[in-house]
Amino acid sequence: MARTFVLGDVHGVHGALVQVLESSGLNPEEDTLICLGDVPDRNPLVSECFTELLKIRNLIYIMGNHDLWLLQWFKNGETDDLWMDQGARYSIASYRKHPPELQESLIRDHMELLENAPTHYIDADNRLFVHGGFKPGGRFNKQAKVKIEKSVLLWDRDLLATADMWHRRFPERSFGAFNEIFIGHTPTFDMDPSLKPVHRLNVWALDQGVGYDGKLTLMDVNTKEYWQSAPNKVHSSKGFDTALT
Repeated sequence: MARTFVLGDVHGVHGALVQVLESSGLNPEEDTLICLGDVPDRNPLVSECFTELLKIRNLIYIMGNHDLWLLQWFKNGETDDLWMDQGARYSIASYRKHPPELQESLIRDHMELLENAPTHYIDADNRLFVHGGFKPGGRFNKQAKVKIEKSVLLWDRDLLATADMWHRRFPERSFGAFNEIFIGHTPTFDMDPSLKPVHRLNVWALDQGVGYDGKLTLMDVNTKEYWQSAPNKVHSSKGFDTALT
């Protein structure tokens, strides 16, 4: 039976992506993968990560804030100052290292993916998949209608912070009338140093910090079984992919 998976922030760590896809046994022809965004930046194999994801027939790609920055660069060469401070040079170098014809082909394919990426996805079981979150005190539908360039759904951290604050005192509470909410964007180092997926109320936080020295998480949406990569040895002179071998 086909399965549905959800993937946390990848941030250019190709070895981690391959590791969780292989260990989960994800079938690229039959299974569905919902990617919570932020594949670019902070690590050097960004183009390889996008190419790997595009091998999956049923890929649902949610736009993240780093994806939006990369899309702007694809379109017009724009390099936002904040983006440059957040690891943009790795993404740019990941494409420019290829010969011109291959570079052009990769950018065309990956730009098409990002141009069609929504800010969120709600499945048939009323589960929300979104990169950042949404403002807990506001109406989700109103927030979701904002243009992608200004969408709080790509940037929000209040949802997870509020869920973390409330989960012991108000365990029956939930956000937005969704059965479950899956988010990335906010690394969970401080919430759980063990780097397991964080579950607060009806929110699952799946950014375990592989962009730094944490792990990449892939979860079966229905069973909650999950697979994680080895920690990203970002300070190793040879990098993550060598560390895995």
